[in-house]
Amino acid sequence: MFAAVAVLASPAFADGDAAKGKKVFNKCTSCHDAVEAKDKVGPNLVGVVGRTAGTLESFASKYSQAMKDAGAAGLVWDEANIAEYLKDPKGKIPGNKMAFAGLKKDDEIADVIAYLKADPKP
Repeated sequence: MFAAVAVLASPAFADGDAAKGKKVFNKCTSCHDAVEAKDKVGPNLVGVVGRTAGTLESFASKYSQAMKDAGAAGLVWDEANIAEYLKDPKGKIPGNKMAFAGLKKDDEIADVIAYLKADPKP
């Protein structure tokens, strides 16, 4: 019973459109890659859903202390945390290095999450 209530009360991030998310993600491609495990100014986002914040080994020396601390405190990039971060990166993790101000439209956030979950291919 509790699980059913929790599911009904949670935001519908799974309803995002991966194809639309790919287009929205173009705002992110100057700093992030979601197709290849290639770091840029920011870490690559291949397999980010389910990853602990600040733990991608190839980017370890470049993470802000705030991001490392968030991961050490247990922050995992699930749909809800990604949504909060995309909406307000500095609010979600004060002191992080990401200069992007965030996405303001919930549908765009849901679409980007759907895109990241789709395990994008070239």
